[in-house]
Amino acid sequence: MSSKYSRLDRFISKKLLIKRGNIRLLLAQQRVQVDGLNAADAAQRIGPFNQVIVDNIVLQEQLPFYIMLHKPVGVVCATTDPHHRTVLDLIDNSAYPNLHIAGRLDLNTSGLVLLTNDGKWSKGLCEPKSNIDKTYQVELEHNLNSDYVSAFAEGMYFSYEDLTTEPAHLEIMTDTTALVKLTQGRYHQIKRMFGRFRNPVKSLHRFAIGSLILCEDLKPGEYRPLNDTELAQLNVQIKQAR
Repeated sequence: MSSKYSRLDRFISKKLLIKRGNIRLLLAQQRVQVDGLNAADAAQRIGPFNQVIVDNIVLQEQLPFYIMLHKPVGVVCATTDPHHRTVLDLIDNSAYPNLHIAGRLDLNTSGLVLLTNDGKWSKGLCEPKSNIDKTYQVELEHNLNSDYVSAFAEGMYFSYEDLTTEPAHLEIMTDTTALVKLTQGRYHQIKRMFGRFRNPVKSLHRFAIGSLILCEDLKPGEYRPLNDTELAQLNVQIKQAR
């Protein structure tokens, strides 16, 4: 799916194989509708989710989809994989075509994954400057203490990337479980941060992205569209980050 925008006259010309000069007559005769309204401007910008109809012929009618998925352990966030099932294998492609992944989890991490066919939306959600929190529940092999809280809040230097992580919030829940909230998504970041304490992560589960919380009714492998309230709240956070 292309996310590029095009002029209305160029779009119609390409779809119907007619000269762009002839399209002004179609517009003057009110034979072109964009999103249910008569179009008059040949330079109107057309995106991937605008409905375009000419002489009652639908040239484009594609809806944006925003899907919440409960990713199981052992499923990869990839389009295809020769060895493992992918998150796209869990989705009914006939109902939700052209999806891509908006923010990944590794093979052994479970929880909230978002999928969409809206490239502009996923870019706004995932780009580093968005600073949208991701919240994880972590189970560890050894006991936690206050030193972890301080270290996560200060950030940690990783020589391989030559960077210091952004401050992360760690809340100790029990001796060996914690909630971690961070804005970055570096390679195996949470596991590597606990690795500084030689404390292996036994399980890692993402249950929130910004204001969006994984639906408790969704079992591993299940999914559903975001409702209007969830989408609106997340869109506010994406907009504020720009």
